[in-house]
Amino acid sequence: MAGDGEEVYVAAIDQGTTSTRFIIYDRHAKPVASHQLEFKQHYPEAGWVEHDPMEIIETVKVCMANAVDKATANGCNVDAGLKGIGITNQRETTVMWSKSTGRPLYNAIVWMDARTSPICRRLESELPGGRTHFVETCGLPISTYFSALKLLWLMENVDAVKDAVRTGDALFGTIDTWLIWNLTGGINGGHHVTDCSNASRTMLMNLKALDWDKPTLDALGIPAEVLPKIISNSEKIGVVSTGFPLAGVPISGCLGDQHAAMLGQLCQKGEAKSTYGTGAFILLNTGEEVTQSSHGLLSTIAYKLGPSAPTNYALEGSIAIAGAAVQWLRDSLGIIRTAAEIETLAQTVQDSGGVYFVPAFNGLFAPWWRDDARGICIGITRFTNKGHIARAVLESMCFQVNDVLSSMHKDAGEAGEVKSAEGEFLLRVDGGATVNDLLMQIQADLLGSPVVRPADIETTALGAAYAAGLAAGVWTKEQVFAGLHKENTTVFRPKLDEAHRKKRADSWYKAKQIMIVVTNIEYRNSVELKLHLVY
Repeated sequence: MAGDGEEVYVAAIDQGTTSTRFIIYDRHAKPVASHQLEFKQHYPEAGWVEHDPMEIIETVKVCMANAVDKATANGCNVDAGLKGIGITNQRETTVMWSKSTGRPLYNAIVWMDARTSPICRRLESELPGGRTHFVETCGLPISTYFSALKLLWLMENVDAVKDAVRTGDALFGTIDTWLIWNLTGGINGGHHVTDCSNASRTMLMNLKALDWDKPTLDALGIPAEVLPKIISNSEKIGVVSTGFPLAGVPISGCLGDQHAAMLGQLCQKGEAKSTYGTGAFILLNTGEEVTQSSHGLLSTIAYKLGPSAPTNYALEGSIAIAGAAVQWLRDSLGIIRTAAEIETLAQTVQDSGGVYFVPAFNGLFAPWWRDDARGICIGITRFTNKGHIARAVLESMCFQVNDVLSSMHKDAGEAGEVKSAEGEFLLRVDGGATVNDLLMQIQADLLGSPVVRPADIETTALGAAYAAGLAAGVWTKEQVFAGLHKENTTVFRPKLDEAHRKKRADSWYKAKQIMIVVTNIEYRNSVELKLHLVY
């Protein structure tokens, strides 16, 4: 452990879906400086979403340099006191690059991209287990969401990838792998690794063995040679190479963003958190045993804090569109000028006026798993105004979280959840959208349980910093879980009575059923489809 008089810092690279950040923390896990940059989203076709991997690397460089400059201006000697850097990243987003040149062979295919639907349908028909063929091994259904399907698409459709795989020059990775390889030297000896949480999202890792599953690779025709080595979430991975700021500093932690948020929220067995970002992601720590879901959830890694540390597992419900719906109101419809304006606009009305919005822009993830679904907005009358639409968008996030939590309650049961001294289930929340007090109150009202927001809502970066600091010897596990980062929390308690809560949930259910009907008609052209909706 570092001496009390010594300047000690830990930092985190938080590489998200729409922006990159670098945050520097002191020995008490308090942020002392940060810098953030957005980067371009590419939409080459409907349902396709891509990023430029080289632009992502450049944003990391700029954020690191600017955060260090800010810290130095504040009197912090980061160059001398920085003990380790953690990485957290958008998961499932897939990159293929050349081992010899270091250049991407294609743009990164983003986690929400839906181009692999035909591959999913093909595999479901060819494999004896259908959509759930790999669930027992990896905890995941066949879906456009996961990296293996994106990798297959690249291998089947991009000549540069085909050639590089054939000649042994291809490397595969999720964004954590791409960052680490570049940060630790790239073509000059960069480490080709991924951590177990990101690996658990590829559909290729055996959840219990924490290694690539050979029968799965064989079934999909994916060569093991292109895959990175799987490591724990907290260990010294390598050091930052020349060409980047902070050269020589160890990279000592790595987790996918939702796992990092779970660690940042200090979720232990039986505790759950929901992160509200571009999508929304709810995880329940299930302890050291894999819990298989029978209600549409995913089995995944929570965290493994060291090579010899026990593995904590989780149940997860992933929601594709949460904050992205607010961006849609801003960028595509022009209803708001900034994301923050949605709260003020939604407060101009008392409720959504009977409007329900199902934001299935790129399909629906847990617990429905309908990648062919498309969004709808129903209940519009001449009375409807912008405020009702804004409120319906906020409510859509909360309804989706409720659906996931309902499935979690069924899978985990009473014994699988930790409750407060008052016997209440507490939902811990984090992510950029949680600054919206109205959103948090709507979540508590529709959930019927308290919602707890920490003072520092950026728990994703904090979790990566915890992992790095543990491996670097800045903190012990006991210090972290004893509440190293104690802050005042804000608790939102439900105000809606049970009868109204149930009525709203029933209406949301009907909206989803209508969405499914529209999807069936639009995408299957089933003129003989006879569906009866009970209102």
